[in-house]
Amino acid sequence: MEQTRTMQIDNRLISHIFGNFDVNIKKIEKEYAVTVVNRGDDIVISGEEKNTELAEQVIKAMVHLADKGEEISEQSLNYFIDEAKADNIEDAQNVSDELICTTINGRSLRPKTLGQKKYIDAIRKNTIVFGVGPAGTGKTYLAMAMAITAFKNNEVGRIILTRPAIEAGENLGFLPGDMQQKVDPYLRPLYDALYEIMGAETFMRNMEKGAVEVAPLAYMRGRTLDNSYIVLDEAQNTTPEQMKMFLTRLGYGSKAIITGDITQIDLPKGKNSGLVEAIKILAEVEDIEICRLTNKDVVRHPLVQSIINAYEKYEKKQEYRSKHGK
Repeated sequence: MEQTRTMQIDNRLISHIFGNFDVNIKKIEKEYAVTVVNRGDDIVISGEEKNTELAEQVIKAMVHLADKGEEISEQSLNYFIDEAKADNIEDAQNVSDELICTTINGRSLRPKTLGQKKYIDAIRKNTIVFGVGPAGTGKTYLAMAMAITAFKNNEVGRIILTRPAIEAGENLGFLPGDMQQKVDPYLRPLYDALYEIMGAETFMRNMEKGAVEVAPLAYMRGRTLDNSYIVLDEAQNTTPEQMKMFLTRLGYGSKAIITGDITQIDLPKGKNSGLVEAIKILAEVEDIEICRLTNKDVVRHPLVQSIINAYEKYEKKQEYRSKHGK
């Protein structure tokens, strides 16, 4: 049955809701087979009853986001549409209410999906958190934002960011420069995030004081890390021995976040992933939480989500063929 719904919206938000050349509203109209018209401070939605209800829910979520000064991106609109279908729209629109921190350029960092919100909550509540999921879900970036926030609030005395350099055997020896110059390319994504959130000058100043450390995982051996916020990135490329070594470095007043994507393991054939093993062994241990982010939590270009989906389908087909000989 056809119906019309009218929403009253603050006029200053209308342009954000509609988007450049009405791109947001055109997507909603296409998705739900409705017509959306702006009349002064009102938005009028016309179409089938269920479709107009869903369109209204999505627009309300957009208004909620825009009212906080946040950009309505293609990714956030797609996410609201998906969550409206799953009847999670009210929870989805509230995930960005919480400000984690502000970057050096004044950009506010907030969780953008329900999965990211659960991840942030887990980091707050637990001493060790595993953030496992595909590329683009914000695993490392959010962990670093939480670490920098804790450091600024004097909750910890230093930040330690580390990654396994899986080529740190004979291949690394052929690269020019000293050891730090050799491993820097593997740590570059961590530096980039630090510069964006903390600022290059502040980062360098704290690094010189030893308050911020970015180092390959091998440098952690034999140490006890007290009063620290530790982030282990690309943990799928640790061996079980390396993972155990890292986890047993944890000292008093410290918190550890371990992030990784178990679909992108670069270890040599025959080597087991320390991340895969750890999430099995530690699943029931108190004060440790394992957060699994999915392709729904991807916050990069929408095409990244499609690429992940395509690879998942392909890998399932390959697995089926190998099992059934087809």
